[in-house]
Amino acid sequence: MFERSFIHDSYANRRGKGTHRALDRCQQFARRNRYVLQCDLRQFFPSIDHIVLRQTLFTKVSDPDVRWLIDRILESGAGVLSESYDLVWFPGDDLFAPLRPRGLPIGNLTSQFWANCHLNPFDHFVKRELRCRDYLRYVDDFLLFAADKRTLWSWRAAVVERLASLRLTLHAKSAHPKPVSEGIPFLGFIVFPTHRRLKRRTGIAYRRRFRALVTAYRAGEIPLDQVSASVRGWVNHARFGDTEGLRRAVLRVSLR
Repeated sequence: MFERSFIHDSYANRRGKGTHRALDRCQQFARRNRYVLQCDLRQFFPSIDHIVLRQTLFTKVSDPDVRWLIDRILESGAGVLSESYDLVWFPGDDLFAPLRPRGLPIGNLTSQFWANCHLNPFDHFVKRELRCRDYLRYVDDFLLFAADKRTLWSWRAAVVERLASLRLTLHAKSAHPKPVSEGIPFLGFIVFPTHRRLKRRTGIAYRRRFRALVTAYRAGEIPLDQVSASVRGWVNHARFGDTEGLRRAVLRVSLR
């Protein structure tokens, strides 16, 4: 029911719409636009308002038993991430606003899917009302592309206003238009129009992990298959960037 209503460029938690597809699409948009507005939502999962999400889900779900189940799942998540949430006051709020139930457990599979449902009206707003042709979202990280900064600044103001209706806010350090030629940090890579690089900290982190695995293997603590599986997983991810030299360096240095 929900999948049919999602925009084409909504990624994550959808069949055939994983990380690498999102990276390919990001680079495609970077090649035909000069500027990008990159946004991520502040404290997204702790901020998800149960009343707003419930209304969104119930627009498509009419079965009373399924509605009952949705309410039980929502109730089980109320306040689970309250320590990670800083209260935000929105226009029209009264003194009872702090009592609104909010928050979804990040590891819950329904939470991952409901995140797409929750932001689906926002996706359509960007595509239909802002008429942003080149837009994509991966969970709470989304990108708007345009030929000039002025357009992106005007879209930013509209985005902030629309997100407020969902009781969501942008991260303070995000949402400033910049040239795509500077590179777009996205899903563990730095995406340029002509190439992609793995984020430096990602390479450093895996080098440390690989060394620890090799040490454990040499000490007889883990089997070789466990080391091999880790290497294959990392290489299969890193190869989606221009990282041949990095891959060789990380694995070679770690084996010394």
